[in-house]
Amino acid sequence: MVKWIAVIIGYWFFRFPGALLGFVIGSLWDAGMGKSSKEGKKTVFSRQEEVSPGDFELNLLSLSSIVIKADGQINQTELDYVRQYFVSAYGKERANATFRTFNTVIKNREVSAQRISMFLAQRTRYAARLQIIHFLFGIANADGHVSEAEAAEIQRIAGYMRISFSEFESIKAMFFKTADHAYTILEIDKTATDAEVKKAYRSMAKKYHPDKVQHLDAVHIKGAEAKFKEVQKAYEQIQKERGLA
Repeated sequence: MVKWIAVIIGYWFFRFPGALLGFVIGSLWDAGMGKSSKEGKKTVFSRQEEVSPGDFELNLLSLSSIVIKADGQINQTELDYVRQYFVSAYGKERANATFRTFNTVIKNREVSAQRISMFLAQRTRYAARLQIIHFLFGIANADGHVSEAEAAEIQRIAGYMRISFSEFESIKAMFFKTADHAYTILEIDKTATDAEVKKAYRSMAKKYHPDKVQHLDAVHIKGAEAKFKEVQKAYEQIQKERGLA
């Protein structure tokens, strides 16, 4: 398109020599724009699951170690939770290989939650990142209690991963049982109308449906199912409180 505009302008000012020059310049411009467009598409595509399984597992394990150390003590129950998760997700042999690599290459280095989280944010889908946050809370809760330090660390990670505050609070409420936690899970206030409660439930049920993470491994799907059940339980609790049909 640009080259033909350049031809017309060139011809208008310099007749045939100008038209020829315009054609050459316009062609070069169009070629450059086409290349930029392809590169742009590649960048957008790279934001969707463009991370190797090995890199993903090591980064997930690194985030796990950050959460485990968040309260200043290393809890064996939390360590066992992570190991069992990796064995269930990837098999014993692959999980052991990941742990060996982590212990050899990463364990004694400074691990940056910001760098890892931003790396994953650029290369994974939003639904997968929600599952990561849920998994990290699962680690913190493995000993039966999520400390404030652990919750604060997970919130920082969620921020770096571009998880919205309301969705972070929704996942957090699944582990912190308060008087209003059912409403927080549905991302609404206790003052919401019955119609708003029903609308919020439909929206959350759709967002957290396990089908959203079918491209991930079985353990991630299991995690999505657990989160989906929490949404259902929250709605059922509100139904009971309000006498909703």
